[in-house]
Amino acid sequence: MQKLLAQIAKFGVVGVIAFLIDYGLLLLLTEVCGLNYLLSATIAFSVAVVFNYLASMRYVFKHKEGFDRRREFVLFVVLSLIGLGLNDLCMWLGVELLSLDYRLTKIVATGIVMVYNFVSRKKLLDAG
Repeated sequence: MQKLLAQIAKFGVVGVIAFLIDYGLLLLLTEVCGLNYLLSATIAFSVAVVFNYLASMRYVFKHKEGFDRRREFVLFVVLSLIGLGLNDLCMWLGVELLSLDYRLTKIVATGIVMVYNFVSRKKLLDAG
């Protein structure tokens, strides 16, 4: 149980940094560059995924034996694309249907996607 809690803590640290990248780019692209919030959210999420892969596979999850890095990365990207779809769906529902501010909606979407990310990556990518 202690190992799982330590892993969740590491995932949290990596997640906070990825969130700062994601949220910061979302605001920059939407507020400064004038892009649509969904396009901004997609770009920002994609950039954060690259950081998240590098940090997660180095500090959070153990590499599975017999699972080459290319296959690992492809699976990580597939799982992340599902997370992106979930993120964008949450963004659209929050902004368009519930009339919430996109910045608040992003925080809620991040919480939902974070749970999905941990569970799916733990189950499919972690050797521990």
